[in-house]
Amino acid sequence: MGVLIVESSRGSTHTEEIFVDNDFKDNKKKKRRSRKSKQTSSACSSVSEVCMDASSLLGDNTSSHHVVPNGHHQSPKVYNTSCHVTSDGHHQLPKEYDAGSISMPSMHAKEQTADGNMQNQHSVPHEIKEVIFSKSVPESAVSEEPVGPVLIARPVDCYPRRKCYPPHWSAEAVNKALEKGELLIALFHVNAHNRLEAYCKIDGVQTDVLISGLLSQNRAIEGDTVAIVIDSPSLWPRMKGSNETVNNSAPHSNSHEASAHVQDCSRGKSKLDLDCEYVFSSDNMVFPENGAHYNDESSCGAMPDNSCVNGVLDNGFQPSISDYASQFSGDAYDSISSLEKLCALISLYPSKRPTGRVVAVVGRSPRRDNIVGFLSVKQWIYSRESKKKNSRKNKHQSDHGYILLTPTDPKFTKMMVPVRKLPASIKKRLEAGDLTIESDLVAARIVDWAEECYIPDACVIQIFGRGSDVEAQLAAILFENAIDASEFSPEVLSCLPPIPWEIPQEELQSRRDLRNLCIFTIDPASASDLDDALSVEKLSDGVFRVGVHIADVSFFVLPDTALDIDAQIRSTSVYLLQRKLPMLPSMLSDNLASLNPGEDRLAFSIFWDINLAGEVLDRWIGRTIIRSCSKLSYEHAQEIIDEADLLDCSQSIEHWPKLYGHSEWSDVVKSVKSLHEISKKLRENRFKGGAVSLESPKVVFLFDEEGMPYDSVLSGRKDSNFLVEEFMLLANRTAAEVITRAYPSCALLRRHPEPNARKLRDFETFCNKHGLKMDISSSTHLHHSLEHVRGELKNDSVLFDILMSYAARPMQLASYFCSGDMKDISDCSHYALAVPLYTHFTSPLRRYPDIVVHRTLAAAMEAEDIYLKGKRKLGKITEKETLSRCFTGMCFDKVEIESVEAQEALSTAASKHRVPGTETLADVAAHCNEKKLATRHVKDATDKLYMWVLLKKKEILYSEARVLGLGPKFMSIYIPKLAIERRVYYDEVEGLTVEWLDTTSTLVLSQSTHKRRRSSPGKCRTLEEVALIVNPADLELEMSFSGHIGGENGESQRCLGISEITNNEPAFFPITVHLLSTIPVALHAVGGDDGPLDIVARLYVGSYLP
Repeated sequence: MGVLIVESSRGSTHTEEIFVDNDFKDNKKKKRRSRKSKQTSSACSSVSEVCMDASSLLGDNTSSHHVVPNGHHQSPKVYNTSCHVTSDGHHQLPKEYDAGSISMPSMHAKEQTADGNMQNQHSVPHEIKEVIFSKSVPESAVSEEPVGPVLIARPVDCYPRRKCYPPHWSAEAVNKALEKGELLIALFHVNAHNRLEAYCKIDGVQTDVLISGLLSQNRAIEGDTVAIVIDSPSLWPRMKGSNETVNNSAPHSNSHEASAHVQDCSRGKSKLDLDCEYVFSSDNMVFPENGAHYNDESSCGAMPDNSCVNGVLDNGFQPSISDYASQFSGDAYDSISSLEKLCALISLYPSKRPTGRVVAVVGRSPRRDNIVGFLSVKQWIYSRESKKKNSRKNKHQSDHGYILLTPTDPKFTKMMVPVRKLPASIKKRLEAGDLTIESDLVAARIVDWAEECYIPDACVIQIFGRGSDVEAQLAAILFENAIDASEFSPEVLSCLPPIPWEIPQEELQSRRDLRNLCIFTIDPASASDLDDALSVEKLSDGVFRVGVHIADVSFFVLPDTALDIDAQIRSTSVYLLQRKLPMLPSMLSDNLASLNPGEDRLAFSIFWDINLAGEVLDRWIGRTIIRSCSKLSYEHAQEIIDEADLLDCSQSIEHWPKLYGHSEWSDVVKSVKSLHEISKKLRENRFKGGAVSLESPKVVFLFDEEGMPYDSVLSGRKDSNFLVEEFMLLANRTAAEVITRAYPSCALLRRHPEPNARKLRDFETFCNKHGLKMDISSSTHLHHSLEHVRGELKNDSVLFDILMSYAARPMQLASYFCSGDMKDISDCSHYALAVPLYTHFTSPLRRYPDIVVHRTLAAAMEAEDIYLKGKRKLGKITEKETLSRCFTGMCFDKVEIESVEAQEALSTAASKHRVPGTETLADVAAHCNEKKLATRHVKDATDKLYMWVLLKKKEILYSEARVLGLGPKFMSIYIPKLAIERRVYYDEVEGLTVEWLDTTSTLVLSQSTHKRRRSSPGKCRTLEEVALIVNPADLELEMSFSGHIGGENGESQRCLGISEITNNEPAFFPITVHLLSTIPVALHAVGGDDGPLDIVARLYVGSYLP
């Protein structure tokens, strides 16, 4: 066996890993005595902490080349010793090398020249020798699990530690630079396909800033708020339009090539455009591949100016944006902010991608404390056994050394965990040599990432269980997204009213009694927290009085109580398909505050008088008491809408829910039909006003009695869903208008910014290129264009779903905000709904922002009563005029509401109902945004988990897929049956010939029988990794299921579950592929006990060749 040593001469700028056999070691010991002191000093001074080769830090998708702190790029040298050296599929390292091994930089060994002479002989300090083993694996274990040598301990502190990263600026330096306009604050996001690429989102800037390379990222973590320096435009690479056919000439798996671009831009050839994420991202997709975060700008690349290397000009000067003042005339450059400077330069260079580098982390990401991953313990266990055999003088320390942690999220680097800080249960299993530790998911947090460390230090907090266990995965998902799954504390429960509870007498006297009105709920059949109910009455002359009644949760959740604080921290209920984590105790969410049928309940009610044209003529808002007569499901409501003579058939209503009170089923049916007609008109008017809809079918899982998925189907929304949606939207708009009038500086609203202009233009170009006319000049024109395309693609619904997902990609996330933080009222608008003001009011049982809005609305109503009573007392208005609501009604008199009397009333009511101030409300909004995004991630991860479980059971899914992106290295495909996207890589595959026709964007794949010449050792993959090949003669029809798309439009697949679809035909070589063409693929689940969950796609091909 050999020993892993790292060579790094002071005169050299690269780090090399080499294997030296035992004879080499003995010879080195003999010559060590004659070494010069300066060589010893050099060796000692270059010793740093234990670290990994940079390529292995980035996960499995790395290469053999090394990126070292000074930015140079070097292939490792394998010395000609007696040790047999082979390569794995990713690194030019010995076959025994494992991803868990940790190498030591700055150690010198003899270099063997071509003629066999040894040169450059240096000493290895004694402290370092303690962590180098001549045999890293016991002989008995080598044949079972080949692993490489392991260096576990860090060097002692007496040796200077080489810095791998630039130091972070101090807070004082950052503040001064911000004042001078030399820095920008941004949110740091990592490309999940290529961790060497990160993007910084800056508010007010349409284009994300690229942070390329580990040095430029400077230890920033996904989700950090960072201070960045913008590079000069001379260093910006050219952007590749995402709508173009992807020329993925350098796959993301080849991370050393990405580093080469950063370190050697003088070649003039782009190596950065590795990961053109032309795939689409939207809420309608089940989950993105590998948990990818699709940023504002995901396609980048190409051709930076040749005058710079690693951001340094030929004269050694490293420019930044502040050095580019020559683009502006006179004193214009100094008079504008750094943000305006960047926007100006981006407009000057629209085809270039701005780049920058991180100089400080000003806000630590919450994700630092919520890392989920797997431990690599083989190396430690084998090394310990080896040391036990070799250690005769010193007592072996079982808690000595470090273990590698590999996060499941590819956006995070690998981490080192000190053995001594592991939980006792893991230590005990390590002592017993239990290798099954590697199959357990663990929770960890980042402790530190010093300048001298390639990777951060972490500590393990807890163990979830086996990676293949669903409960362990669910627990990991909740932990990773910081979701509180704990039970409610006694302090919280003590805030609940005693049981049995009745409506207090004062509420009965002060509220409007609506218990005799026909009111009902429409919710999913499994819903237990009923927030909203509907009613409708027909008035004269074709006018309807529609009522929306929302559970008055704010009556129970009083400000600043333990219940309120806990609800604010949780912020939202979390739904895990088979169970929910409620924001409020079930006594409230499912009982006292829920609008359960047949029970007297407190509510906030909004009534509108609406004519047949969908126009709102008048409205009333107030606190009420209601009694729902029935709990309808969406299926019940849809049945009423679809059936004209439903009541004529007694069997139709036998399966319906129980009816309470004086209402008859004829009243309910008539109300649902009336509401449906009104909602259609409201929806029509909304889209005429500029609203845009990006609806796509979603995957719905079917579960067995044990709560495990056995099938999935695609499901779209129906008229009953749209009926409820329209009136909830109207209620939210009304509430937003009222609270903003009353409290313009402290209203909690929700905004949706305009889409990214560049990406929207890309979408337009993509559609036009494929003969589909698209007008993006306004949201109105965009919606009409999409509806026109829907008609054109009525026979190809799969392609239309793809286009809708693509249209959603330029859209930005909606977010809560405090109205006082917005200087321009236009910034408050909601793009998708095309309304100037919007908020959340209708779901207070599961969203904390709705409770805040309820309190603000209650304050506005009380202030209105105080103000009107005061005017009536002074004789300024009559009793009839009192009925005209000046704060909550349709009419709005700005002068009146700004009067001294009105402001005094508003202030008194705000104090009573604890309406939060601007600063507090901004913090609440920010926290709710974080939790809402986390909940979305939980849903995506949960969907992925259950899809993985389903495919694991089925073993292989044969399906047809549409090609979304195409190039010479890989293709991106969309699987309609699962509503997911995947990539298929076909470069460097043994037995496969790839022909890429750039002029026509055509790919031709052919099977080859002769052995190809590899571009680099260990890089080629087998054909079986890329394609599932079957012999047509042996092809059997007993596939468990398949994803064959019936006809041309795919409608049969939309109706059938996975297990009901059969007969999928393979393709045959040679395979010709165009953009948007259909290809057969084989899908299977991987990971679980041996890594992160994933669904892998391979080509499904038939061939007679052996």
